[in-house]
Amino acid sequence: MADSVAVISGMIIEKLLANPKVPRDIDGNSKIVEDLAFDSLAVMNFVMEIEDELDVSVPLDKLADIRTINDLAACLHTLKVAHA
Repeated sequence: MADSVAVISGMIIEKLLANPKVPRDIDGNSKIVEDLAFDSLAVMNFVMEIEDELDVSVPLDKLADIRTINDLAACLHTLKVAHA
């Protein structure tokens, strides 16, 4: 069964907190570009890392709509369910 959005969001936050440059006070509503100061390359690299871990691929058109950690988690959850 696919992980829930909350579980995926928690996994994303855990991965982000492993990076010492990421603010410590992030949550699911944190904006990936604005709050985490990720540029487009950092976003792509991070999403690829998450894609590998969850064995899904986020289409570029969907990636453009992702603003927060929860947005990314919801997108990944939808893709996992469709892939299952």
